[in-house]
Amino acid sequence: MGSLGLLGTLRLGLFQGCLGCLAVIFSGLLNRVMISELAFPGLLVGGALAFEQFVAPSRVLFGQISDARPWAGRHRLPYIWLGTLLFCSFAVASIPLIFRVGWLLEAGTPTAIGLGIAALCGLFALYGLSISLATTPYLALVIDRTSEAERPRAVGIIWCMLTVGIVIGALAIAISLRGLDGVTDPAVLEPALLAFMAKVAAIVLALTALATIGMEQPRSQALQASETPRDDAITLAQAWTLITSSRQVLVFFSFLICFTLGLFLQDPILESYGAQVFGMPIAATASLNAFWGVGTLLGLLIAGLWLVPRLGKLAAARLGCQLIVFTLVLLLLCGFTAKVQLLNCVLLLFGLAAGIGTNSALVLMLDLTLPQAAGTFVGVWGLAQALSRALGKVFGGGLLDLGGVLQRLLPLGEGPLPPFALVLLVEIGIAALALVLLARLNVHQFKDDTRQSLSRVMALELG
Repeated sequence: MGSLGLLGTLRLGLFQGCLGCLAVIFSGLLNRVMISELAFPGLLVGGALAFEQFVAPSRVLFGQISDARPWAGRHRLPYIWLGTLLFCSFAVASIPLIFRVGWLLEAGTPTAIGLGIAALCGLFALYGLSISLATTPYLALVIDRTSEAERPRAVGIIWCMLTVGIVIGALAIAISLRGLDGVTDPAVLEPALLAFMAKVAAIVLALTALATIGMEQPRSQALQASETPRDDAITLAQAWTLITSSRQVLVFFSFLICFTLGLFLQDPILESYGAQVFGMPIAATASLNAFWGVGTLLGLLIAGLWLVPRLGKLAAARLGCQLIVFTLVLLLLCGFTAKVQLLNCVLLLFGLAAGIGTNSALVLMLDLTLPQAAGTFVGVWGLAQALSRALGKVFGGGLLDLGGVLQRLLPLGEGPLPPFALVLLVEIGIAALALVLLARLNVHQFKDDTRQSLSRVMALELG
């Protein structure tokens, strides 16, 4: 495959933008509708939405299948298209199911309520499976289409498109559904939300086709036979043997978990932090993620276009982790001032650090991925990130509750800050641990170990 170029990278990034748009709708719009308008229990909403992350281990399987089983000579595009068709369908189907479960919670029997909740959790799990089916081959396609030299810029642009998609999704919700402010009648809400979701799904399908058509050319059987063997003969169990056979792989796997937790542990409590500690109204707290998002966008661009090419992947990732630790400390300290302007500035800096760290870690991740097993490795890296995002949602809220209990039992002072301080202190420790793990990573040893491991696994299969 040839070089993507700027226009090709922007076109391929349209798919990532679509994912950002859908993420806002699922994590923001549907969450709010279920809790506020339909009076779902918060635990039910959080648990159901978490099923999207709980199926993250499927990324390993889908990556391995993408490597091993091409359709019509293509290893990536058929899986991206199938996954996109499925998650768009499940997104549309979620609307009537949510309202059906809402009706059951009001008037259904216990058995019917249990079945409805199981169906809702199952649908979100299927949605997560479809996202994994599409995104794992998509990241492998990025590896296939970029050289090591152009990968930092490509990753920066593609992840910027994700942030742009989040912003566009938020604007689309605000503009398209502004007539529903204050409406709680399901008979009005359901058709409006269903029409909105159907339009979004149609646009996502169209943009995915535009983003990916022609990005992977079919290879003839003769050409595939002459290529360096992929891990086509490797079973899923052997793929896991490949991953666990190297201490360096486990070090990087652990780094990704700590790095992601260090970025998102505060995510479920950030708006509450602004409301309770800084006295911000609802509209103002909603803007906190905007400051973080703008900073992240700048950080992605700075890292992809300037830092990583000059410092190198490992050094840039180290700098990103150091900046994340520093800005988390600032986020904690600004709570003692309760100044909203300072909080906004710190979140902008935190986003900048997050963007630099994310770009550097992603480029390093792709660089450490063997081309012969790209889908398998990308699946494992995606598993680490998805599971840590899910853990961040659970632990962030849990630590806040624990902080409240400790404040009542111990002399930690009055006011709302101590529980939030506990969350941020733990997050600072986790981010610092990511920095320690990164220092133990040896890129050359990683590549040598995994290459030897792949050879051994292939030899065992042939033997």
